[in-house]
Amino acid sequence: MSTETPTLAPIAERAAAPATLTIPTAGGLTWRAATREDAPTWLALRNLIARADAEPYVETLEEIEEIFEGAWRDMTADSLLGFSTDPADDGALVAWAQVDSPPGDVTAVRAFCWGGVHPDRRGEGIGRELLAWGTGRARQMLAASGKDVPGRIGVFAEDDVPASKHRLYERAGFGVRRYYSDLARPLTGPDAAPVPDVALTGSLRLVPWSTDLDEATRLAHNDAFRDHWGSQPQTREQWKQRAGFAPEWSFVVVDDAPDVDALLASPDTDPDTAAALRAGEPLVVGYEIAARYTEDFAVRGYSFGYTDMLGARRAYRGRKIALATLAAGMRAFAADGMQYAALDVDTANPSGAHGLYASLGYTKTTGSRMYSIEL
Repeated sequence: MSTETPTLAPIAERAAAPATLTIPTAGGLTWRAATREDAPTWLALRNLIARADAEPYVETLEEIEEIFEGAWRDMTADSLLGFSTDPADDGALVAWAQVDSPPGDVTAVRAFCWGGVHPDRRGEGIGRELLAWGTGRARQMLAASGKDVPGRIGVFAEDDVPASKHRLYERAGFGVRRYYSDLARPLTGPDAAPVPDVALTGSLRLVPWSTDLDEATRLAHNDAFRDHWGSQPQTREQWKQRAGFAPEWSFVVVDDAPDVDALLASPDTDPDTAAALRAGEPLVVGYEIAARYTEDFAVRGYSFGYTDMLGARRAYRGRKIALATLAAGMRAFAADGMQYAALDVDTANPSGAHGLYASLGYTKTTGSRMYSIEL
């Protein structure tokens, strides 16, 4: 029996991109692309929708403005805002969509559709037509990428949002591909388990995150997540986009005396890391990148520090590096008076993270899922 991988048709063919996009007509709205000046109004609608759907977070103006800072995005083509034409509404923003294709994708090429409709205007078909517009734009972006690798159009939904959102995605041809869990553990009170003391061995050293180690941390992250489903390398520009970043809560592990020859000889060492080793740059082998989402404290009912990214280079797994950085982060959260430590995890994470988090007292608080069309 042949075990050869089937040859993929060119992405331009598989994407089946429409020549033109159909602007929604449902609801009688007027439509245009989003601009930076729309950020406050756009934020207000997004958070109104989040509250109506009981989502476990709200967004910030920093997060919305950051969207306009990615040079790889063309917001004139990749976004759409719908405004009411009813004089009584004074041109209120009613619906929105945005499509984003991460520029660092290598072994797969992806485009993600985001959007929403004001709760008072649901049931008019606006969401269905808006998703069709977004899916069409995603196909155009994938076709234009020139990356002849597997393609994916993705959307996300919290598990507990209205069932109509899940039905919308399913009827548009999206299927559930992945489930995620948001976890939290108390840092204070009788239910708070002790934060473990983790001793690193050899030439490994735990240090606070610093600007001069940020690029080395990006390279460590790209290596750590190479075998994680759905993950792709982050470019320098992508890496800089992390609204809410809390450097005071972030830590990395550096190997002060790496076996450079062995690492360079390993087929698992990526070209960027190899170049950094040859240049004598610091080698970050593990990291905990944290965020402070103050606006979400009221939504959740408690204060918390959030571990946005956690990992260890593949060649360094099994040495408690991720645990050391996570414990340092939890101590920093607690020192700042946070009541909980929180993070999210792919339910099929290959690194054994679930067992680690459970052993530290993390339990599930909410869940979400990714739907996709695979190309």
